[in-house]
Amino acid sequence: MSQFHTILNERFGAENIEIIEPKIEGNFPLIQIKHHKRSNITIVMTDGLRDFEMPVPKKLAERAHNELYFCLPSYWEIDDPKNRWIFDWLQRLARYAVEKRVFFAHGHTIPNHNPAVVFSDTMKQKYLLMLDPEYLKNEMTPMKLEDKTVHFLAITPIFEDEMDYKMGKGTVKLQKKLLVKGITELLDDYRATSLKTRWSFFKK
Repeated sequence: MSQFHTILNERFGAENIEIIEPKIEGNFPLIQIKHHKRSNITIVMTDGLRDFEMPVPKKLAERAHNELYFCLPSYWEIDDPKNRWIFDWLQRLARYAVEKRVFFAHGHTIPNHNPAVVFSDTMKQKYLLMLDPEYLKNEMTPMKLEDKTVHFLAITPIFEDEMDYKMGKGTVKLQKKLLVKGITELLDDYRATSLKTRWSFFKK
C-alpha cells in the first residue's frame, strides 16, 4: 500500500474507502470515501494525478502535485445516471492536465462544454470552479509524502452569473459571496446563485 493510501486510511478509516479501478484505458483510478460530517457525505477523488508534476509558476512551486475531488451530499445516489457526470469530469480534468501539460490551481474555472450548458436536470450550474478545501478543510489538508506534498483541489459548480462576477471581480470576492451564503464544495442541487441579481457585479 502506498504512503498516500495509508494516510487516507488514517484520516477516514480503511472501511470507508473504495478504490474504483478504471474500465477505460487511459483513465485514472478513483477513490470513493464515505464520511460523516454533520450528515453522511461521499468524497470522490482522483487517484494518481499527484504523480504528475504540474508546470506551475515559481510562486506556486509547492503546489505542483494535486488530486481533485467532488464532495457529494447525503441525498445523492451515486449510481443514478444523472449524477455520473462527476466521474466523467474527474477523468476529463485529470487526463487534460497530463496530456496537455497544464496546471490547475485555486480559482481556475472550466465551462461545461462550449457554449456552456447545465450539468444535469437538477444541477443547473454551468461552470466548475477549483478551490482550496473549505467544507473539508480539516480533512483535506496537504499530505506530505516522502517525495512530494500533495494538495487537494475541491471542484465546485457555479452559475453563469457567478462566473461573470469572478471574471470581473476575481476569485477572492466571489468566494466571499459564496461563503456568506454558506456555499462550499459540498454540492447542492437546490442552491440558488450567491448574487442578488444577474448583473450585480457591475454595481459594486
